[in-house]
Amino acid sequence: MSIVRVTKEVVFLYKIILQLLVSGIAMGFVYGLVGIEYTLIWNSTGLLNFSHERIIMLGAYIFAGSFVLQTGLSVLPAIVATIIAIIFFAVFVAYTIFIPLRNMSALCAIMSTVMLGNIINESVRLYYGPEAITVKGFLTGMIRIGTLVVARAYVVIIFVALIILALLLLFMMKTKTGKAMRCVAQNKNASSLMGIDVQKNMMITIAISFSICSIIGLLVIPLYSVKQSMASMISLKGFAAGVIGGFGSLPGAIVGGLFIGIIENIAGMIFPSTFKDVVAFVCLILMLLLRPSGILGKKRIS
Repeated sequence: MSIVRVTKEVVFLYKIILQLLVSGIAMGFVYGLVGIEYTLIWNSTGLLNFSHERIIMLGAYIFAGSFVLQTGLSVLPAIVATIIAIIFFAVFVAYTIFIPLRNMSALCAIMSTVMLGNIINESVRLYYGPEAITVKGFLTGMIRIGTLVVARAYVVIIFVALIILALLLLFMMKTKTGKAMRCVAQNKNASSLMGIDVQKNMMITIAISFSICSIIGLLVIPLYSVKQSMASMISLKGFAAGVIGGFGSLPGAIVGGLFIGIIENIAGMIFPSTFKDVVAFVCLILMLLLRPSGILGKKRIS
């Protein structure tokens, strides 16, 4: 009798660990995608985008508030329309903020992206109102994989994140524009001398970055609903993921995100849930103390 009870407890614990692992990987991919957004703009313009939290939120509001609820579009057309709208917005922001500010002081650039975030936040509040928006039936429910039962949203997040990473890798490695983006990330002046249109390249990079933000906003709707604070913690942990993985490294952002996602879920099983959000920042501090270059970052020789 005791052996049967112990066996059942072991199986139950095994299922819990698997569920925590799946949810940790899913959230790790979310943090990693945020880290990629940081990295793309940093490599392209040399600026840090402190408004990406609001862009994630804006994508969710445009999808849910404008296309699904107001115009009555179905999910797939609404997703495509949202990404297109965000890309147009990204082109406008690129030519009015990021490109003009790339040669100015770091303080001007930082304050401009912070103010952009505030403008987006207040515009959303005035247009959509302060109340949270829900999209009924969007990525809700559970999926059974053998004996494992996980939320549908986590499975979709992992699947979509893998597709984005594969497409981004193919784009960067196989296309002429992607290769030009890598050249600009290495040396903007040399790229310009070699005939690369640096400003156009920056615009494309920012458009890709903003579109990734909009997709993140859609993926986390079933987890956080559509509200102005929905991406606050995601953005901070995404920045931590970028630093832990090695700031400026696209693979590093994913590695850092997965590291944080899995560790915080395991810690949530050991410690009270109120301490779960602390784990990412403890890991960030430890990484800065022990290995400032990050997991995949290159050490600088002074």
